[in-house]
Amino acid sequence: MTLVAVLFAAQAAGPVFPAPDCAAAPGWTQQGPDRTYDPETLFDYMNGNSEGYFAYGFTLMKGVTCVNAAGDQLVIDVSEMGDPDRAWGFFVTNRDQRSPVEPIGSGGQVLPRRATFAKGRHYAEIAASPDKDHREALRAFVRVLEARVPGEGRLPEAVAWFPREGLDAGSVRLVPESVLGLRVLKTGFVGQYAAGRAFVVPEASPEAAAATMEKLRGRFTGASPASGLGDGAFSAQDQYLGRLVVFRKGPRVAGVANAAADADATALAKALLGRLP
Repeated sequence: MTLVAVLFAAQAAGPVFPAPDCAAAPGWTQQGPDRTYDPETLFDYMNGNSEGYFAYGFTLMKGVTCVNAAGDQLVIDVSEMGDPDRAWGFFVTNRDQRSPVEPIGSGGQVLPRRATFAKGRHYAEIAASPDKDHREALRAFVRVLEARVPGEGRLPEAVAWFPREGLDAGSVRLVPESVLGLRVLKTGFVGQYAAGRAFVVPEASPEAAAATMEKLRGRFTGASPASGLGDGAFSAQDQYLGRLVVFRKGPRVAGVANAAADADATALAKALLGRLP
């Protein structure tokens, strides 16, 4: 590849995110060299725990370790994921479920020994040691990192598709592959309700979504038409997914699975249909 081609490819890929440094707060200095990992080398750094990163489209990580005179250490890593939705999805998957999400980027948390956030295509994480409350230092570094990382700090559009009534707070998440455990549903969003699990799977086109619907219908023995949800909608009973209702709107396949015995799954599906663009 010529130099011109290399430069063109770099421009097409968008701006390269900056490496973190130790100048975010006074008194911190860098320990050791900068770290850079790609899909070929991340496995070694993560001690084999890299599969979760790959599921969300990991492409590159830049990192640094910072120390202060008291012997405290911050291990800072910023990763580029497949797209903003996947970066947010990776944060949601790895957040502390017992602690609130803060408005840092598209979502973040600052805990006594760990800070994480997503912004644009990027996921930032800071691990602090030893075992004590490091939140003051973590917030100082998060403020600088958030300002430097490119991209918008907004929730995925899909989060607003899920009706608010009855939705378990904070339950909407991105499933990067095999939504509901079904390979035909490659990537999508899931939200938990008392009535069941609502899901939305965006496809490349209405035609692709229609093809996915046909595959799904063939997957469930005894599927029957579901009224009031458009052409092709069906309901079924499954050993693992329980009672479910599935429909299509444009390029999106959606519905409700694991419906509670006393719940009106069709009503929830209609509410979801009404919010889809």
